[in-house]
Amino acid sequence: MTSNTGPAVAFDAVVLAGGRAARLGGADKPGVRVGGRALLDRVLAACSGAATTVVVAAPRPTARPVVWAREEPAGGGPLAALDAGLRRTAADLVVVFSADLPFLRERTVRALVAAVGSGDGALLTDPDGRDQPLVAAYRSAALRRELARIAAGDPARAGSGLAGLPLRLLTERLDLARIAEPLAAFDCDTWDDIAAARARIREHGHVVLDEWISAVKDELGIDLDVDTGTLLDLARDAAHGVARPAAPLTTFLVGYAAGLAGASGGPQAVAEAARKAAALAARWAEEGDTGGAPASGAPTGAASTGAASGAPAGAAPDDASGSPHAAPADENPGAR
Repeated sequence: MTSNTGPAVAFDAVVLAGGRAARLGGADKPGVRVGGRALLDRVLAACSGAATTVVVAAPRPTARPVVWAREEPAGGGPLAALDAGLRRTAADLVVVFSADLPFLRERTVRALVAAVGSGDGALLTDPDGRDQPLVAAYRSAALRRELARIAAGDPARAGSGLAGLPLRLLTERLDLARIAEPLAAFDCDTWDDIAAARARIREHGHVVLDEWISAVKDELGIDLDVDTGTLLDLARDAAHGVARPAAPLTTFLVGYAAGLAGASGGPQAVAEAARKAAALAARWAEEGDTGGAPASGAPTGAASTGAASGAPAGAAPDDASGSPHAAPADENPGAR
């Protein structure tokens, strides 16, 4: 079970992570990695604002704690899985997702919750305008009502419950708002879909960076939002004003200093440590730019770094060791 102060409207989450993945040749689809993270973990990150997150599948390691549930019978289909997950929730609103949505983001989850309004729910539509009932937010009471109706609807199926019934039956009587967000609705059913998702992540440099930071945070178990721009500026200042290898070392030390501040520090501790390091880098660079003359306000006789080393004023920092950020030759050019 997870908690988050998140949006003002409380909600739970149900993630369906079972199924046979027939079009992936029976592969473990929730565990397939896109951008270095399992598909399931990407979805769990998007719904981190849920009070309770239930995953309907056999238990497995995940990047964040969840509640596990299993449909009866196992492999009984999406309606049976949804019913099993819903039984473990308590909030009036519940978001429902499949575990194969590589581009689902927290902002989309918030938008779905907000769009429910006075209706029964809200869902995304795909590029062709088709409803995606497993990328949606619903009123829990409406879901329970419809699942009960569907289970009791066919006397010939008495005792069979929801197993094997199509998902389209769920939404045909619900009052739903619709949001056109094709990228968030993109799901991975085939290996071609997986390849397309992996390629899209590497199309633009800022996307690669965001994805990489998210993957590292998941891998290290860090739940912390920091100002990436501030850290990148610090790395630039350290590289230009001191030496290129100073960039990764400085950002590491800033992170270490923030870590010493403990849980009470948070993003503010990172920002304060980055501010101090940036000021130091500026002073360091200023000494080198004076060519041995005292910097403004500096005591007479203060030696500049360039003069002490014998380097001419304004000389470029020694970068003989090469940039630690140099990309391998076969890296996607769009990621630079």
